[in-house]
Amino acid sequence: MSVIYSTLTSLINRISDEFHKSFLFTTIFTILEFIENQWVNSFFKKLYPSENFLNFLNKHQILKKHIFNPLIVLFIFAIFLLLALNSVSNSLAITLMLAFAGYIIGSAIIPRYFLNDNLENILQFKERDMYSLGFCLILISVVFFFISVASVGGIPLLKPSIRYLLKPVLTMPVFLIIPGTCLVASAYLKEFQDGKITRSQARFRFILLLAIDCAFLLLLGYRTPLLAAFLIIIIIGFYGNIVSLWEVVVGALIGVGAIIGIGYFRSLGELTITSSTSPIYTLQSRADFTLHVLNLLDFIGGNFGLTHGHMLASSIPGSDLGPRMMVGKLIAWRTEVTVTPTLIGQMVVDFGKVGVFVEMGILGFILGIGFKLMQITKNFFYIGIYSLILTYTILGVETGILDIQVLVYFAIAIFIYLTNIIKTRN
Repeated sequence: MSVIYSTLTSLINRISDEFHKSFLFTTIFTILEFIENQWVNSFFKKLYPSENFLNFLNKHQILKKHIFNPLIVLFIFAIFLLLALNSVSNSLAITLMLAFAGYIIGSAIIPRYFLNDNLENILQFKERDMYSLGFCLILISVVFFFISVASVGGIPLLKPSIRYLLKPVLTMPVFLIIPGTCLVASAYLKEFQDGKITRSQARFRFILLLAIDCAFLLLLGYRTPLLAAFLIIIIIGFYGNIVSLWEVVVGALIGVGAIIGIGYFRSLGELTITSSTSPIYTLQSRADFTLHVLNLLDFIGGNFGLTHGHMLASSIPGSDLGPRMMVGKLIAWRTEVTVTPTLIGQMVVDFGKVGVFVEMGILGFILGIGFKLMQITKNFFYIGIYSLILTYTILGVETGILDIQVLVYFAIAIFIYLTNIIKTRN
């Protein structure tokens, strides 16, 4: 395994180095370095609020130390359910209680018995390898962005109707900008931890990465990947002491506002609402519809499930129906639409109430181990990978964890975490 890893990282480092030596990227990085120096030394930067701004937030230990604890997933899930205009059924209420119980046991209780000894055996990753990998992923996503835009003959943000003409085979690589951003940001965090760059420089680079993500993802008209980039930057910055607590809180409010705003204006453009409709209604109606879907899936799944793993397996490219299309078929016999089933929708359809308890326990354990490993090591890589899987779990509260690339991220995290557990027990 180490030989394969060394070979791949060597190849990726070589590719990254060649691009950095090219005239185009030499020019780009020279310009960015000049802008960075101007920004760091700018007088106007002093006008920005200090770390002690809204200092009362720092007095709340839960916010200060545990704002991105794995249990935040349950808090957001509860908020999402409360947004819905209708209530849950009695059967679904039982399913949700099992889901919450399984997740709490997996994330808060079981991890206490792991990673307590031989911490010097924890896997270490090189900053240069992670930066090169992230850089290459961003390059791939940028190339496929232009291919996607060219394939539909316009920019989806400006012409919302053509968004539905985008081909998943072309847009999926665009979303590699998310893990790419995660890895590059983690590498910058390592430079900050080693004293190679200042906190101001690290903050500028984080903002720059977020701006690049916004530029490409927003133009495609996608909200979820844009929010993913936003969350990842905030979580890495927070645990790396680059972003202050008050910025996290304000950033969360901005993120919610972005979701509401983009959804509102997109709905106006598609003539599904009028300008007199409340902006928050789009969020409420979306939550209500998704909850209605979950009620139906819970009824179909029962105690032991219906599809027995076929929905999760349908995430694999080449399947006749994707998982969200399968949801559409199950509840309405329509395979031409995609329907979001929430975090537990796939679990209850595949394996019923029993499966929800077990799968939520496993999901909680993955995040709980990741959180503990991050806190123990303060390592740039483990901060980055935890931010990645936590982000997609939070977003999965509505959409479910069903995209193949996201499942790959979780598979990589599971492999790394289990390897560390085994190594620390020896």
